[in-house]
Amino acid sequence: MNLNADKEEFLKEFGDDYGYQNAPKRIDDIRASEFKRLNGLVYLDHAGATLYSELQMGAIFKDLTTNVYGNPHVDSQSDSSSATSDIIREARQQVLDYFKASPKEYKCIFTSGATGALKLVGECFPWSSQSNFMYTMENHNSVLGIREYALSKGAAAFAIEIEEAADSIKVLQHSIQRRGDASSKEEEAIGTTYNLFAFPSECNFSGVRYSVDLFKNIKENSARSEGLPVDKGHWMVLIDAAKGCTTKPPDLSKYCADFVVISFYKLFGYPTGLGALIVRNEAAKLLKTTYFSGGTVAATIADIDFVKRREGIEELLEDGTSSFLSIASIHHGFRILNTLTLSAISRHTASLATYLRRKLLNLRHENGASVCTIYGIFNTKVCHQLGPIVCFNLKRPDGTWFGYREVEKLASLSGIQLRTGCFCNPGACAKYLGLSHLDLLSNVEAGHVCWDDYDIVNGKPTGAVRVSFGYMSTFEDAKKFIDFIVSSFVSAPKLTEGLCLLGRRATPFSNEGLEGGLRLKTISIYPIKSCAGFTAESWPLCSTGLKHDREWLLKSLSGEILTQKKVPEMGLISAFIDLNRGILFVESKRCKGKLKINLKTDSYDGEREEMGLHLHTQRYEVHGCGNEVNTWFSSAIGRPCSLLRHYPRQYHFCANKSDTISTCRDVQSKLNFVNEAQFLLISEASLFDLNDRLSLNVHKGNRGTPTLVNSVRFRPNLVLSGGKPYAEDTWKKIKIGNNCFTSLGGCNRCQMINFDLRTGQVQKSNEPLATLASYRRVKGKILFGVLLRYETDANNVGQDQDSWLKVGEEVIPTSF
Repeated sequence: MNLNADKEEFLKEFGDDYGYQNAPKRIDDIRASEFKRLNGLVYLDHAGATLYSELQMGAIFKDLTTNVYGNPHVDSQSDSSSATSDIIREARQQVLDYFKASPKEYKCIFTSGATGALKLVGECFPWSSQSNFMYTMENHNSVLGIREYALSKGAAAFAIEIEEAADSIKVLQHSIQRRGDASSKEEEAIGTTYNLFAFPSECNFSGVRYSVDLFKNIKENSARSEGLPVDKGHWMVLIDAAKGCTTKPPDLSKYCADFVVISFYKLFGYPTGLGALIVRNEAAKLLKTTYFSGGTVAATIADIDFVKRREGIEELLEDGTSSFLSIASIHHGFRILNTLTLSAISRHTASLATYLRRKLLNLRHENGASVCTIYGIFNTKVCHQLGPIVCFNLKRPDGTWFGYREVEKLASLSGIQLRTGCFCNPGACAKYLGLSHLDLLSNVEAGHVCWDDYDIVNGKPTGAVRVSFGYMSTFEDAKKFIDFIVSSFVSAPKLTEGLCLLGRRATPFSNEGLEGGLRLKTISIYPIKSCAGFTAESWPLCSTGLKHDREWLLKSLSGEILTQKKVPEMGLISAFIDLNRGILFVESKRCKGKLKINLKTDSYDGEREEMGLHLHTQRYEVHGCGNEVNTWFSSAIGRPCSLLRHYPRQYHFCANKSDTISTCRDVQSKLNFVNEAQFLLISEASLFDLNDRLSLNVHKGNRGTPTLVNSVRFRPNLVLSGGKPYAEDTWKKIKIGNNCFTSLGGCNRCQMINFDLRTGQVQKSNEPLATLASYRRVKGKILFGVLLRYETDANNVGQDQDSWLKVGEEVIPTSF
């Protein structure tokens, strides 16, 4: 079915809800005129941050360039300050109007974001040893952080699960957390005890929307569960509406929540760093601040303990000068939403999310197995709706999981931006993925932390894939994403077999020139990690691989190890070693003249130091190279850094000899500053095959311009000529001349191979990684080339000096 037919089918069901039929502009016009920068890009991370429109930013720019907004000092009588005060007053009212909150009952406090608003509540809430902080399992970390304030004051904290009973809500309480001995503290009357219950209006993990009736049950003590202290003291309710307010904000004219928090970039993309706390007046009176600033006090005396605080709620709770230019900008964002109407936005985004859920649930592998598991699909009185989020994981035909990082990586190569992980919502993540406390603690002990790449641990996902729609999302966005999932993860005959490790060439492979068999064609040495290297006709081997290979690295002033992934300009620095003269020469177009570094370690004027590296969780003893060298490299990459050399007498083994997670695969050899192994080998035949495929993509119209690549893109140490494409995948042992090597398996490729440095400028595209992903994938890895370990007797010191590799030497592989 083509795009037009698919869209016609979609519009038959969702035509009344999709596209803003009654607005001044339809969705296609909005995308064409206000989001031209999305041309060719599918943006599906609106739960993370929605996008600002060009119309909105144009109005903001015009506003700020035609009006003068001064610091809104309370005591200022200047026109510019008065104008700013008026703008802030109007902005507060706009926020209250959005939530249908009467200014007689509520106040709007501007904060640095939703997190800042939550922190303000946690800091100022009247906690006591009799207080309780109760929260649903599905809450953002920024809500869970309030727990620290409660526990530090001796209060109890506990999570709850909410389920339906026959005609009521059943609350299941998790274990109570408490610090210190609360029983020894002064008892307080129940009537003066204040408790806080926090829940999200919409879960940012699953998209599940909690009914706002929930908080009425808590406040009215009608939720019943054995041992649950909802009838003790006065309960106050906090709603995290940072996600939910984008399509369905809580109606505060019906539900008198005490605290509601939001971030404006979630609503309309700009400004960032600005949020609000909507607080009920009676609740605001209970908040007690400790710190005071210029705008929060009516009077102070500098040399005695005297301060008179202001009585206005906004003045009392907003420290310092407000972010008044950002506040002036929100008017233009609300204008966009009001023009489309909140109801229309909700229906528009819901139609896309519903369509996507159905399509994903209907996907089947060739063997009939389901492809997709979606989280949060159920209907109850408490959680009865879903927002415009689709959260899921994908399975292979055999029932094992695709890693979410693999999905994100391939999506990015296809021009699709989405979010993966746990989205700072550990309770929802554990709940939906079925992770026990033991699972979570085991994952941490194995090295898994938030935002890392370990997406599958012990056979279970550690996070999920999240797609979220915004008011400017289109059917075409959803359709392109579905097509991407089908082409990349739904099994066809070629995918059922796994990976085309011995794939056919795109054009017939010629045997011409292979009479001599496999030969070593190129030897490349990269003295400085992530910088360009040089080739040699012959080069000595040592216990760490090629002598001096990746023996140096660059470190930032903060201690970060610099690589091309974060500093692509490093690839424009070239290094060459003259063994006879014992000198490392370094060049960069940004620096005048060659830098010369003596290889003799006793010539270093820098002190030795021991440093911890994240490369393989190992400590290395290194030499600094002096201020002159550091200044040169800082100029070459445009940021302060220092050059460090691995101290040659103290080589280290890869630290991953336990069950902890590590990318390093060579756990037996001595290593310099490598990521995985001593050597990377690629074959010329495999490179020819890849270039044939790249050319074929252009001929088929799948890519714009041919992006043929040479071996330098892959930073190999060894390039072989002869043989068949990808034959190296099956090799177990390799003999080059008289030197023996063991294969450690394929090399997982990353975005670095998409950096083209041939013009002297860093140019990035999706190739060749996108093409490799189409036929060289194995369980989340995109493989090209193989990693090798040099086999030598560690006690045979003489062999380090006698063993050389030479271009032209015969290569003899074995597959057993």
